[in-house]
Amino acid sequence: MRATALVLVLGALLLAGCGGGGGGNTAPTTTSNSNAEASKPATQILADAVKAAKGASSVHLSGSIVSSGSPITLDFAASKQAATGKMTTDGLEFNFIRIGSEIYIQGSDAFWKHFGGTAAAQLFHGKWLKGPAGKGQFATFGSLTSPTAFFTQLTSSTGTPVNQGLTTYKGQSVIAIHDSKKKGTLYIAATGTPYPVALVGGGKNSGSISFSGWNASVSTSAPKGAIDISALTSG
Repeated sequence: MRATALVLVLGALLLAGCGGGGGGNTAPTTTSNSNAEASKPATQILADAVKAAKGASSVHLSGSIVSSGSPITLDFAASKQAATGKMTTDGLEFNFIRIGSEIYIQGSDAFWKHFGGTAAAQLFHGKWLKGPAGKGQFATFGSLTSPTAFFTQLTSSTGTPVNQGLTTYKGQSVIAIHDSKKKGTLYIAATGTPYPVALVGGGKNSGSISFSGWNASVSTSAPKGAIDISALTSG
């Protein structure tokens, strides 16, 4: 049973996905209800957006990216205490839940067969795996599903951010902040609280990740009968 290899592969895919995303058309626009962020330097706008995101109680992330040739689709809501949703990697879907410091994962039969073979598909059919969110094989899931960790990671190791001014993203007035190193663009709300609206990738990463549902309630519960990953990887 290649359980360790499975979670390490998943972690690598998710970590790559945090680096950028892309997609969506934009067009110049102006707004009469500006939050005045557009007139600030790019570094300050970015800092304000990250501060707003970290201060929010929750956020909903959705979108699709291609990272290092691997298509990844995600759709989940996350708060500081919990997260719930699903992801698809190379057409293989799995659900996940985070409650406090524990992560739970439930994959389709095709998912488990791809990463662990027929034996894994039989063993994990309809079941959940659990592990610690802050360390070990599931640590990347912890970072991905924690808004504070995610937005810290999102803006780390950036190039020189450039304020490309006001535009629109899917009808919403935004400010475009382009990252010359990651070749991606972060769109930030130009009205109200300067929350991140979308991450549009470039370079090796294509697709887009949208951010919505700020401060909405995230309700979930721990799956019963989950298999502890430590029991599979010990020894």
